[in-house]
Amino acid sequence: MEKLNDILVKVAVLFRKYGIKSITMDDISREIGISKKTLYQFVVDKNDLVNKVIEDELSRTKECFELVWKKENNAISELLEVNKFMLEMLKRNSPSFEYDLKKHYPEVFQKIIQARRKGMYESVLANLKKGKAEGFYREELNEEVITKLQVSRLENMYSDVIFSIEDYSVANIFIEIFIYHIRGIANERGIKYLEENIHRLYNAESDLFKEGEKPGAMLMKGD
Repeated sequence: MEKLNDILVKVAVLFRKYGIKSITMDDISREIGISKKTLYQFVVDKNDLVNKVIEDELSRTKECFELVWKKENNAISELLEVNKFMLEMLKRNSPSFEYDLKKHYPEVFQKIIQARRKGMYESVLANLKKGKAEGFYREELNEEVITKLQVSRLENMYSDVIFSIEDYSVANIFIEIFIYHIRGIANERGIKYLEENIHRLYNAESDLFKEGEKPGAMLMKGD
């Protein structure tokens, strides 16, 4: 018998492929190969299904980040690992999925925004403290100010007013933000380490995105 987690993973794929609004519970049960009766043993209705899919995705994302933090990497190498994971998330990005969330499920959408903001704030702050302790970041930098600046950059890294998707991919912008951030907080030792390992950023993008392939243009951000 199907487990709820397995169902939620399959439904998330469908939502990203077709959007949320256009797909019915009949479509979902048919596509994932279970009866509607079985599906309703796990969820009350479509709204409940959407909520459960998002909760599952937030949980999985948190677990992935925790795996990164547990690795015995220095602060800069840690950021390079985070960059790779977030590029993988960008590749799965679906404009129709996110548009439907924002328009038809605003409370769920805000839950994602708040969870993402909290996670980014905590991870950036912890990384700054770690980098200072390891001697890779400038001792005099203000951790709270830098953390808020970086979270703001990441939340607003895509704007079609400033950047044209025809000229830049979101992945390009994302990598430049990471390089800008590390160069701004690193001391001489940290910059040297970055320059020796910067190829890992571009290799990650090359591995994930084929030439000419761009991740979805829309990024989740609040109004």
